[in-house]
Amino acid sequence: MKTLSKSLVLAMAVLSLTACNANNKKQDVAIHTITTKHHTPNKQFIKVALLLDTSNSMDGLIDQAKAQLWEIVNELSYAKCGNGKPNLQIALYEYGNDRLNSEEGHIRQVLAFSDDLDEISKELFSLTTNGGNEYCGQVIQTSLNQLNWGNNPDDLKLIFIAGNEPFTQGRVNYKDASVNAKEKDVTVNTIFCGDYNQGISTYWKDGADLTQGDYMAINHNKATVHIASPYDDEILQLNIKLNKTYIAYGSRGKEKQMMQAKQDMNASGYSKANAVSRTVSKSSHLYKNSKWDLVDAVADDNLEINDLEEDALPDVLKNKTPEEIKSYIAKMKQERETVQQQIQELNKKRKAYIAEKQKGSENGLENAMTKAIKTQAKKKEYTW
Repeated sequence: MKTLSKSLVLAMAVLSLTACNANNKKQDVAIHTITTKHHTPNKQFIKVALLLDTSNSMDGLIDQAKAQLWEIVNELSYAKCGNGKPNLQIALYEYGNDRLNSEEGHIRQVLAFSDDLDEISKELFSLTTNGGNEYCGQVIQTSLNQLNWGNNPDDLKLIFIAGNEPFTQGRVNYKDASVNAKEKDVTVNTIFCGDYNQGISTYWKDGADLTQGDYMAINHNKATVHIASPYDDEILQLNIKLNKTYIAYGSRGKEKQMMQAKQDMNASGYSKANAVSRTVSKSSHLYKNSKWDLVDAVADDNLEINDLEEDALPDVLKNKTPEEIKSYIAKMKQERETVQQQIQELNKKRKAYIAEKQKGSENGLENAMTKAIKTQAKKKEYTW
């Protein structure tokens, strides 16, 4: 199959959305310079595993996925379950690449389930293609075996696999993998890069039908249509203000803050409109950075200010009392919420403008994935 998978799946990953009431695992802040406490969100999760083919000749699709990732995330951020907003976790696999271990089926887990959108973006942009053998059944089974899908019946658990070679290749039968997926309440969605009927004849549709998933065929060579709006410049200026509200702490704080800036650059590399889409994502509840940002960490009850050691603090907070640190964090929190609200208000106007101009010019991957996720989310009583 070709590298279609990369960005395409990534885009999906983005798609992954949010859920209602989940059995979320307690998370630790992985910074050895601070003492943290566990926090268990009382929300459901949408867990999305993106299985991307990184064999040769799908660069157009990869670009399409990278270019549409943030719009997909934005659409998913509007999901609701009752009065709550679901959380999103995305896992990423690549398969079909000759550089990967042949004994393991040319399959690699790039990222386990994560809610770190910057990390997901980084890994998506790092994927490269190379010729290989694409084993759809085996990569599906591998993701079912390796990932922590959990036992919460309210979680929405989705696999998106993208490619263009026969679905039947490899020593693991896709039908057996589908049986295991149903046992874990996981829905398999397939995206064929090419002719719709060819995807049917090579069993991509059957691979989705067995778990009542969606089968999609897209033109992976279609260029993404970016529509500029009169609100873009103002939203991008607000992104600069938004970034200034982050307080990096711990051993990896500065590194993660640099990654945030890098992913801003990756988005803007496609177009101003794509950079705007990422900024909108950063103003949503899906963009979380409690492992390196003090504002998010305190908001999520992931650490105690009194336990922070001097070495874990940024320069602006060194030699400050706990009360002074709390005051500064509260100030940045208020500024962030104000900026995020301004971005959301401008985005409403932006969406209305784009909807008016976009008639007849839809983006294939983005629309296909959004439609599939919304259709399956209804089974868990999600609304938009």
